[in-house]
Amino acid sequence: MTEKQHSSEHSKAGIAHIFWLASRDYIHEWVMSGCFILALSAVLAPMMVLFGLKFGIVGNMIGQLVEEPRNREIRSIGSSHYDATWFESMANQSTVAFVIPRTRNIASTMQMKSDSAPRILSVELIPTAEGEPLFPNKKPIPKNLTEIVLSESAARKINVQAGDVIDGSLVRRFQGKHERVHLDLTVVGVASSSAFARDGSFVPLGLATAVEDFYDGRAVSGLGWPGDPPSSDRTFPGFRLFARTIDDVAALQDILISQGIEVRTRAADIAIVQNMDQNFTAVFWIIAIIGFTGFAFSLGASLWANVERKRRQLSVLRLVGFRTGDIVWFPVLQALFTAVLGWMLASAVYIGVEHTINRMLMTQLQEEQVVCQLLPEHFLIAAGLTIFAAISAAALGGYRSARIEPSEGLRDI
Repeated sequence: MTEKQHSSEHSKAGIAHIFWLASRDYIHEWVMSGCFILALSAVLAPMMVLFGLKFGIVGNMIGQLVEEPRNREIRSIGSSHYDATWFESMANQSTVAFVIPRTRNIASTMQMKSDSAPRILSVELIPTAEGEPLFPNKKPIPKNLTEIVLSESAARKINVQAGDVIDGSLVRRFQGKHERVHLDLTVVGVASSSAFARDGSFVPLGLATAVEDFYDGRAVSGLGWPGDPPSSDRTFPGFRLFARTIDDVAALQDILISQGIEVRTRAADIAIVQNMDQNFTAVFWIIAIIGFTGFAFSLGASLWANVERKRRQLSVLRLVGFRTGDIVWFPVLQALFTAVLGWMLASAVYIGVEHTINRMLMTQLQEEQVVCQLLPEHFLIAAGLTIFAAISAAALGGYRSARIEPSEGLRDI
């Protein structure tokens, strides 16, 4: 065996012996060890509860903002003239998830009737297309001029469901005469009330423009509706626009305002929640840094005092052949024991507090909502930070133990 291999084997044996001695000493002085563990958990558990509340409350609010598509919607105020070039340029914006023209409100209604209900319902038409943000991923999208998706309110009032065929009709006064046209419409789906709360129908843009042309006295050749020749240069008074994320709403709002377009968004509500998240995070880290720093210095001073108290025993270890590097591991290992056991106790306390808080407020929350919550990775991060703080604190004790000379053990013999 070479000298290098012999040195490596000796080092491993020394660390193993130090681990055994440090653990035996830690158990022997269980009162002091228990105080260290309780001190750490007293610092760590409240911080875990604080972060759990921050993550639960603010996380739920941000989750609701993200999951609710209407928070990403940007609505135009008033009417203007938007041509195909404008819509193409907006669709190419990386911050835009969905944009589609919208026809005039006064020319975007249709009367609908089913065989299973006596009433005729006036329904608002909302242009839609693939990628509709208000629909779940599997919700069918109307593709041709005779397919629609009714709102839950409209479907209930005329008593229809997906797959039913209903009668849609329009009335206009053209060239001094009243004209009514009918169109068989297939209901391919029913949108939830969260998508559209009023009596509405999501329709292809082609049907929305056809209805507008009919009201304006223009012919719609695809549906056989007579009238004047259609305009070759169509513009739209409004749009339906959704940002890709809630973080893009403010930027899109600024772009539109710079174009002279007045819009209404929920950017203010989004900013409030984002600021709340930032403030909670800042407060948490200030408290965490103060707590961890205080505990690290406290633990470091305790380890320093512990090493000072055991100078004779540690010097004897040096005397019998343990190296300086082996002796340094003594306070480091005991700090690790404190960190792991303190983290386990703090985690147990946190879990109990979390269940208590969530159970107390259960009646005030929606389904699957919680006030206090930590994910598994948060526990691992807390463990990593705790071990880091403990090792940093152990550096003080390790520095003191490294300066102990073997001769100090002989003076007391």
